[in-house]
Amino acid sequence: MNKIDEANEFIKQNKAKVNPKYRLKYHLMGEYGWINDPNGFIQYKGNYHLFYQHYPYDAVWGPMHWGHAISKDLVKWFYLPLALAPEEDYDRDGCFSGSAIEKNGKLYLFYTGHIYTKKEKNDDYKQVQNMAISADGIAFEKYEKNPIIDVAQIPDKASKKDFRDPRIFKIGDTYYLLIGSNDEHGIGQVLMYKSIDLIKWEFVNILLKGNENTGINWECPDIIRFEEKDILLVSAQYMKAKGDDFKNTHSSIYFVGRLDIDKGKFEYENYYSIDYGFDFYAPQTTIDKNGRIVMVAWMDMWETDLVTNRLGHNWAGAMTLPREVIKIGEEIYFKPISEIVKYRKNEYSLQDIELNGEVKLETNGICYEIDAEFEPQDAYEFGVKVFKGKYEETVLSYNCRDRLFTFNRDRSGIGPKGERKTLVNLNEGRLRLRVFVDVSSVEVFINEGEEVMTGRIYPDSESINISIFSVGECRVLYLKKWDIDVD
Repeated sequence: MNKIDEANEFIKQNKAKVNPKYRLKYHLMGEYGWINDPNGFIQYKGNYHLFYQHYPYDAVWGPMHWGHAISKDLVKWFYLPLALAPEEDYDRDGCFSGSAIEKNGKLYLFYTGHIYTKKEKNDDYKQVQNMAISADGIAFEKYEKNPIIDVAQIPDKASKKDFRDPRIFKIGDTYYLLIGSNDEHGIGQVLMYKSIDLIKWEFVNILLKGNENTGINWECPDIIRFEEKDILLVSAQYMKAKGDDFKNTHSSIYFVGRLDIDKGKFEYENYYSIDYGFDFYAPQTTIDKNGRIVMVAWMDMWETDLVTNRLGHNWAGAMTLPREVIKIGEEIYFKPISEIVKYRKNEYSLQDIELNGEVKLETNGICYEIDAEFEPQDAYEFGVKVFKGKYEETVLSYNCRDRLFTFNRDRSGIGPKGERKTLVNLNEGRLRLRVFVDVSSVEVFINEGEEVMTGRIYPDSESINISIFSVGECRVLYLKKWDIDVD
């Protein structure tokens, strides 16, 4: 068997060994083993296709394959055979992240081949860009003349090692690739290449170079084009914290500015976090047939405790709930995809509640959505507690004086601890929260998606209660809770 068939057979024979305790219900995971970055996110022949970095043999990072799943609605996913496996000279130590595009009815994948240059497999490596092609979106053949961009085509002022994660897009008759890089001196940057035929590629320019605060290397670049502004996304390694922002080991950020496609330059005005929580990395976007810009990311973080691996559950890693990216005025919003509402069951509803103290709701669960709107009145602080048990709780709170929203997981169970904060202004004196809970994850969309916070948590099986609380008088205009059921 080839390496794809071997991996598929291994998954088939071993997936029953996965411990289901912390498995999510409405987020995409691998069937067995490790997953990280989303790859090749595209709507093709009536389905959303999402590939992902995958080590199918263990719940740890290893030689990267591409896993593959499809969905009609971005909520309910079905697994397909693996798409790529490391088996050629140009990708023998890993098929790293990349993207997809359709051309003449065929699906093209662009990915980085990772090659260790010494037997020790340490920090001596090189990376090249490759292509694979499919007529049906299931079985892929690697291009016979890979790599399409070799090390010799890396410009002088760029790392000869860190050269990865090609993002393909097309403007007019020209194809472009954005590639993550650094300048060899600890400053992240994005390189841009162009092609007419997807085969011969020409270096255009260093699209954007960061500074000493924006990370030592940039991964997984992506571009979103609006009429008046463009958004450049990068995943920045070891970015420096700035107040309450960029507190994770690595950060996913977006620059707001303008793409000059002819010069191959991106001029920006400012940059922001995409998600202000704990576990969000390597986001990738696609534009679907309805013109929506949809984003998905890896819902974990490098160099943190991945509990399911530590416990021997034979799986690690998950994707976020896909989000729609919307520009409203000068602001960028990230909203949960609308399709999720059709999976709501068992509505629980409260209206116009005067709150001062903590109230346990007469509903509970581990897989649900909450939609609530608060009016603080003279409250100092208010919020929601999920996964609440005798000794555990995950606290989502708003401090009215400091205008800070906090996601605290210090008492969330056996996973990583800590809290993340983000500045939030009330909207006409009110705060709206949409909270998505799924067994071992919490995603909070604040004020229609003005800010989002995401975190993985690993509570005790008895921590299923929900409460609302206020320090001082607060009015809960409404609170609705639905179980999310995809079965």
